[in-house]
Amino acid sequence: MKKIVLPLCLLIATVAGAQNEEGKASITGAPAKEGKVVFERTMQMRRPQNMDPELAARIPASRTDQFELLFGADQSLWRSLPKAEGDNNTFSAPGVQFRMAGNDDVTYFNFATGKRLDKREMFDKSFLVEDSIARLGWKLTGEAKSILGHPAQKAIAMRYGTRMNMTMENGEMKRMPVADTSTIVAWFTTDFPVKAGPQDMQGQLPGLILELDINNGRTVYKAVEISPKVSLSSIKEPKGGKRLTNAEFDKERDAMMEEMRKNMPAGSNVRIFSN
Repeated sequence: MKKIVLPLCLLIATVAGAQNEEGKASITGAPAKEGKVVFERTMQMRRPQNMDPELAARIPASRTDQFELLFGADQSLWRSLPKAEGDNNTFSAPGVQFRMAGNDDVTYFNFATGKRLDKREMFDKSFLVEDSIARLGWKLTGEAKSILGHPAQKAIAMRYGTRMNMTMENGEMKRMPVADTSTIVAWFTTDFPVKAGPQDMQGQLPGLILELDINNGRTVYKAVEISPKVSLSSIKEPKGGKRLTNAEFDKERDAMMEEMRKNMPAGSNVRIFSN
C-alpha cells in the first residue's frame, strides 16, 4: 500500500518564571514599541466522526509548537521556530501519513498601511498571499493579571466564518464548507503599545497580546519569553513564491486539491480533515 503525504489542518503549560531585567525594561522605563516574543502554541487534535477508531487512536491528543513574533517600526513578522530533531510536522498510521499544514508559513503585517502578506507552502510550491488586516469587535472585561512580569488586560471577541471540512467517504475525498464560529479570549499588555500578537491576531488591540485562547482551549498561545530588543532589519516582507490575492490563492488551492483527488490511487487509506 502506498503512503500518501497530504496537508493537514487539524480542528481540532503555562511557562511561568521570574522576568529577567531585560524583560522588565518596558515597565520601569518608557513603553517599548519594538521587541521579540516566543510563543508556545498547543492545539487539541479533533478527529472526524467517520474516522476509523483504530486510525483515530494513532492521532495524538494535542500538539505543541513554538513560534517567534518580531515587531517594531509599525510592522511585525510571525514565523515558526526550529523543531526538535526528527519532527517534520508529520505523523503516520498504516498506509497513510499526515502532515500539519501552515506550521512553516511566514506572516508579515504592516500596521501603518493595513497590509498583510503570507508566505505559504502547499504541495512543495510557495505562494505569497496578499490581504488586508482583518479586525474583530473586541470587548474589554475589566479583568487583569500579570504575564511574565507585565500587567495584562482581558478582551473577548467572536469570529464568524466558514472552513472547509475534508473527509474520505467510500474511497472518495469530499470537501464541504461548514460554518465556523470561534470565541477568542486575549490578554494584552500596554507595556508594549503595539498592535501585535500571535499569528493572525494582529492589528487588533492597543497592546501586545501575550496570551490567546480560541474556543475554550482548542488552540492556545502563551508567551514564554519576551524581550524589548529586536533586529528591525529582520522584519520585512517574505519573498519567493507566486504572488496572489487571498481569493486567488483559495481557487488555486482548491484546484490543486481536486487534481490530487483525481490522481489518488484506488484503495488508498487516506483521511483528511480541517480546522
